[in-house]
Amino acid sequence: MDNARDLEAEIEWLAQALDVRLKAYFDTNRLCPAVEEIAPPSLGDSPYAQFIRQHQVPPAVRMVIALALIPHIRPQLLDVLWTRNEATQRGFTELGGVHGTTHGGFIPTGETAAFLLAGDDLSARFEVTRLFEGDHFLARHNVLHLAPTSSAEPILSGALTLSREYLHRFTTGAARKPTFSIDFPARLIETRLDWEHLVLPASTLEQLEEIRHWIRHGGTLLDHWEMRPKLRPGFTSLFYGPPGTGKTLSACLLGKHCGCDVYKIDLSLIISKYIGETEKNLARIFDLAEHKGWILFFDEADALFGRRTRVDDSHDRYANQEISFLLQRIEDFNGVVILASNMKSNIDDAFLRRFHSVIHFTMPRPAERQRIWRNAFSPKTTLEDRIDLGRLAERYELAGGTIMNVVRYSSLKALSRSEAMIRLEDMEEGIRRELMKEGRTL
Repeated sequence: MDNARDLEAEIEWLAQALDVRLKAYFDTNRLCPAVEEIAPPSLGDSPYAQFIRQHQVPPAVRMVIALALIPHIRPQLLDVLWTRNEATQRGFTELGGVHGTTHGGFIPTGETAAFLLAGDDLSARFEVTRLFEGDHFLARHNVLHLAPTSSAEPILSGALTLSREYLHRFTTGAARKPTFSIDFPARLIETRLDWEHLVLPASTLEQLEEIRHWIRHGGTLLDHWEMRPKLRPGFTSLFYGPPGTGKTLSACLLGKHCGCDVYKIDLSLIISKYIGETEKNLARIFDLAEHKGWILFFDEADALFGRRTRVDDSHDRYANQEISFLLQRIEDFNGVVILASNMKSNIDDAFLRRFHSVIHFTMPRPAERQRIWRNAFSPKTTLEDRIDLGRLAERYELAGGTIMNVVRYSSLKALSRSEAMIRLEDMEEGIRRELMKEGRTL
């Protein structure tokens, strides 16, 4: 396996550097080469090697990444760092390291990286500290970070933490798709349908095409055409209209045809009554999605992106702060964000001014409804002679999602009779049920 071969070479390089540093530090009479003089190995064409070349990772940063990888792939290599200081009867402070809850080996910290790269050179140590700042390549691309420490403890005492995404990529060679959890409250959504199944007015389809153009050509516009200083890095759109008019399907199709994963955000796990928690929950999602090429889809976005309230108490003030935080994160996000709402007027004006597109999903007209009805049923079914799809389309103003609910109901009724014929009375009963949900009658 390419990754295993390249990581084996990387481990050997790190082991040599660590051995040189320990010998030079603890035996000052020994002549040893400088760590930076130990040349990194040449790599093949593994995903790990591609990452190193693509981002032109310098040797020092490459060594920190390798150090963070060691506990996951060759943990015994760091056992040497458990060396006991005879003077204090505990480990050497300068070697760093922490004990894990379940892991029995040495977990390197920022202090370990500083020792490896800088030894006791104070100036070089300050350079190592720079690697863990928020604007560094490692943080911006969510490659690795230092685990948080209490305010009274040194920052470098935090454990070197490689993100799960890059750990998966570096070891298996595949991109990891995060699973739905309280730490990542978003689900990957997909569709087996295609654009011909999406029945929308030409003007709406034309606006969706603008998002496709951005996904495919935005990088060229920003970098090759040198527009990055002038344009924001991502694309934000509002989809608004009645339920069942194709908002979610459109997001899925954009992802399907542009090779992007679409993640639907579960707002019930995002919004918190506790001050500051909503921002933290959102930050986790945006941080993880950065540079992934994902589409983030916020359904029923009114709950999070709604109009700001008049400030009457501290709760109102913090709610408005949440909106300000969202505005900033969306403006800085380099991917596509789609908000879906039933009504445009429910969304805060501050967001509307910043959207690149606002797309109205209208109720389908009679001709469009007839097309939806015609393509909705299974090819294994037949329609009763009395069924006139044109008349149904003309008579009942239904959204596409509602029509599919009627198709589901009438199809299951046919199956319950062990037949493949769709009956008119079942369709009318299905329509009646759907209209009742909306407070309407036949």
